[in-house]
Amino acid sequence: MDSVLFLQQIVNGLSLGSMYALIAVGYTMVYGVLRLINFAHGDIMMVGAYIALLLINCLSPFVNISLVDDGIGKYVLAIFIVALIVSMFFSSMVGVIIDKIAYKPLRKAPRISLLITAIGISFFLQNLFNMIFTSTEQQFPVPPVFEKMITIGKISITLGSLLVPLVTLFVMTVVLILLYKSKYGIAIRALAFDIQTVNLMGINANRIIAIVFALGSALAAIAGIFWSSNYYSVYPTMGTLVGLKAFAAAVLGGIGSVVGAVLGGLIIGLTEVMVVAFFPDLSGFKDAFAFIFLVLILLFKPTGILGINFEKSRF
Repeated sequence: MDSVLFLQQIVNGLSLGSMYALIAVGYTMVYGVLRLINFAHGDIMMVGAYIALLLINCLSPFVNISLVDDGIGKYVLAIFIVALIVSMFFSSMVGVIIDKIAYKPLRKAPRISLLITAIGISFFLQNLFNMIFTSTEQQFPVPPVFEKMITIGKISITLGSLLVPLVTLFVMTVVLILLYKSKYGIAIRALAFDIQTVNLMGINANRIIAIVFALGSALAAIAGIFWSSNYYSVYPTMGTLVGLKAFAAAVLGGIGSVVGAVLGGLIIGLTEVMVVAFFPDLSGFKDAFAFIFLVLILLFKPTGILGINFEKSRF
């Protein structure tokens, strides 16, 4: 493999890994606060993609087709941005509702009860959207500007692929500032350390937990929309395998660490892309290689790369 192709695959891996990272952050934050593996989180990604698809389809007829192509492209991009923002909002609400209905009544129940409930919510969302939209893949409309090729040296990539890591970097910066520089971030980290003490200090723990679910669900919605933009399709089970890989990324980076979740997502994405690039005959096993790599890392670092001692710190 020559250097140009290698660098090309690095960029593709970073793009894929960034989408895993956005979902993994939701996993790691919920686990850090509640010690809950929210297996329904990958399906929130699917919900966000469908919300964006519906909104784009509803707004697209209002685009003035008499405009020149550049004008149409600008309108389509504006519709995409509006759909992204609205999808983040409604996905956040879905996450909060799931917590209120399914998880909140089980706060003091055994962990296995929460885990089974999370799996049940995952199946519920998949079957609900399967009933509403059928299992047929629907094409996701992508703004033409996302397909514009950008050349950096000898590397050619689409703007959409380049945009994902940049958006992820921006979003992660915002999340870290929120966690470490805002009063809500202090409350989230305090809640993760000792929920009983937080309640005694007069902080509404359930409200803070709802904020965590809302934030994680919004990030999953961003990942779902960019995933659909890169793979041009939306279907009810799209979040199952992607969610499992994002969970693997969170564990690989160190469950409970936001930076670890991002790092794990990038590693899983790069591993998946590089396996296909170096061993094309094994491309059918690319999903397995991501989990094999996870097992190998955990053999030497059971807490993950940036594993946290939960008796001393959070996030």
